Amino acid sequence: MLLAVLIGLPAVAGAVLLLGRPARGATAAGVATAAATLALAVAAAATRPASEVSLLVGIRAGFAVDGLSAVLVVLVAAVLLAALVVAAAEPGLRTGRFHGLMLVFAAAMLVTVTATTLPALLMAWEVMGATSWALIGYRLDDRVAARAGTVAFLTTRAADLGLYVAAGAMLAGGAGAMALTDLAGLDGVWGDVAVAGVVVAALGKSAQLPFSFWLSGAMHGPSPTSALLHSATMVAAGGYLLLRIAPSLEAAGWAAPLVAWIGVATALLLGLVAAVQDDLKQLLAASTCSQIGFIVLAAGTAATQAGALQTVAHAAAKSLLFLVAGLWLATLGSRSLTGGLRGAARRHPVVGAAFTVGALALAGLPPFGLWVGKDAVLAAALGSSPALYLVGLVAGWTAAFYSGRALWFAWQPADLPATGAAPVRIPLPAVTTTVVLALAAAGAGILALGPVRPDPAPQVWELVLSGVLAGAGVLLVWRFGERVPTPGLLDRWLGLEAFALRYVVGPVVTLGAALAVVDDRVLARVPAGAASATSRLAAVVAGHGERGVDRAVAGLADGARALGRAARRPQTGQIHQYYAQASVGFALLAALAVLVIVVR
Repeated sequence: MLLAVLIGLPAVAGAVLLLGRPARGATAAGVATAAATLALAVAAAATRPASEVSLLVGIRAGFAVDGLSAVLVVLVAAVLLAALVVAAAEPGLRTGRFHGLMLVFAAAMLVTVTATTLPALLMAWEVMGATSWALIGYRLDDRVAARAGTVAFLTTRAADLGLYVAAGAMLAGGAGAMALTDLAGLDGVWGDVAVAGVVVAALGKSAQLPFSFWLSGAMHGPSPTSALLHSATMVAAGGYLLLRIAPSLEAAGWAAPLVAWIGVATALLLGLVAAVQDDLKQLLAASTCSQIGFIVLAAGTAATQAGALQTVAHAAAKSLLFLVAGLWLATLGSRSLTGGLRGAARRHPVVGAAFTVGALALAGLPPFGLWVGKDAVLAAALGSSPALYLVGLVAGWTAAFYSGRALWFAWQPADLPATGAAPVRIPLPAVTTTVVLALAAAGAGILALGPVRPDPAPQVWELVLSGVLAGAGVLLVWRFGERVPTPGLLDRWLGLEAFALRYVVGPVVTLGAALAVVDDRVLARVPAGAASATSRLAAVVAGHGERGVDRAVAGLADGARALGRAARRPQTGQIHQYYAQASVGFALLAALAVLVIVVR
C-alpha cells in the first residue's frame, strides 16, 4: 500500500496539473505534493515495502524498496522538492504544465528505482523518456530547446531499444518472470544478449560514451529541470541500473571490464570537456557525464556501496550547482563565466557561498562527499586493474580543475551594470534551499567517514593522494586564471554530435532515401502494374467475353423456342391423330426391341 501511494501521489497529482493547467495554485500544489512524496519516501526507506502486480499470464510487475533503492527514493523526492521550490523564483515556471511534468517524471523515476522486474522498468523507462523530452523543450517558442529535446529523446530512445532486446532474450532464455535478478542465471548466448541490451540502454540514459552529446543540448531546458533530470534522476538512472545488475555483469565475464573502461573513459574525457567550457550549464553538464562515469566504473568493479555513495554525493552537489546556475540566469541574465557571471558570487553572497560549497564538493576536496565516494570507487578499481585506478585518478583531478575554474570566475571582482542598479533579489525560499543543499553536499562526506563507510573503504594514502591532487587542481586554476587553452574539439564535446550526424544519422538517412527510391520505383510499380493488367483484362473480357456469353445465351433461347414450336405441332386436339402418333411410336419401339434381340 505504501509503495502504491508513494508512486501514485506524484503521478496522479502531476496528471491533474498537466491536464487541468490551473491558472493559480500550481506552484503550491506541486511543492506540497513533492513534500508529501518526500515524507512517503522516508517512510518507505525505513519500512522497505514490496509488492507484485500481475500484468499478463506468467508476467508480473514487481516493486520493492531494498538497501540500494531506499537511498534513491529519498534522493529523488528530496531533489524534486528542492527543484520545485527554486522553480518558483522564475515566473515562467509557475504553471500547471511545468509542475505536472516534473511530478509525472518523478513518479516514473520512483518506479524505475523500485522495479524488480523488466516489464515494470520498461514502462517507467518510457514515461521518463517522454516527459524528459517535454521538459527539455518546455519553452514552446524556443526552437533550439525543442531541437535539443528531440535529439535527447531520439538518442536515448535508440539506446532504450536495448531493454526490449533484453526482454526478448530473457523470454527466449527461459526467464519468464523477467526479474532483474534472473539476468545472472541466464546461460549461453541469451544471457550475453540480455546483459548487452541492458548495458546499452543504461549507457544511453546516463549520457556515457558514445551517447554523451545529447546532454549538451539538454541544457537549453529550464535549470530546475536540469537539477532534477541531470543530477539525481534520469542521467543517474543508467548508473543505478548498472549497479543493480552488477552481479550479472560479473557473471557475463566480458561485461564488467567493458562497463568499467567505458565509465572511466567517460570520466576522463568529459572531465576535459568540462574544463574548457565557458557556459556554466555546459560545464555542469559535461561534469555530470564525468561524475556518472565513476558510478558506471563502480558497477563494472562490483563496488555497489561505493557507487551508491557517489550517486548521493553527486546528486547533492550537482543539484545545488544547477539550481544556483538557474538563479543566476534568472537574476543576471547570463550563463557565461567570462561574461555576465564574472563576480556573480559577490553579488549574491549567500547563494555564492552555497555555490562554493557545491563546487568544492564537486572538486573532490576533503571532507566533502565526492572525495570519499570517488576514492571508494577508485579503491575497487585498484583491486581490479591498476590502469583503471590511474585513469580514474587523472579524471578526478580534472574535476578539481573545472570546479576551481567555475569558482575563480564567480568570485572575480566585477562592476555592476552601467546603470548602477543593484542585482535582482533572489526569493528567500530559493536561498534557503541552496543553503540546505550545501549542508547536504558537505555532510555526505562526513557521514561516509563515520557511520556509513563504503565497501571497499579507501586506504588513508589513497584519500591523502586524491585530496592533494584536488587541492593542486583548484590552486592551479587560481594561479593561471583565464590563461587556460580551449581546444576546439573539447569545446565541441569531442565532436560527438557531428560524428553521430555524419556517420550514424547520415548513413541511416541515406539508406532511408535509397529504400524510398526502391519503394517508389520498384515496389510501388508492382501493385500499379497489377492494377493496370487487371484493367486491361477487364477490358478484354468486356469486349469479347461478354459478347460471346450474350450470343451463347441468345442461341440457347432460340433453340428452346424452336423446340417449343416443334413440340406444339403434334398437339392438334384431333383424337385420331393422337392414335396414329401412338401407333407409330409403338411400332418404333417394337422394331427397336427386335433389333436388340438380333444383335444379342
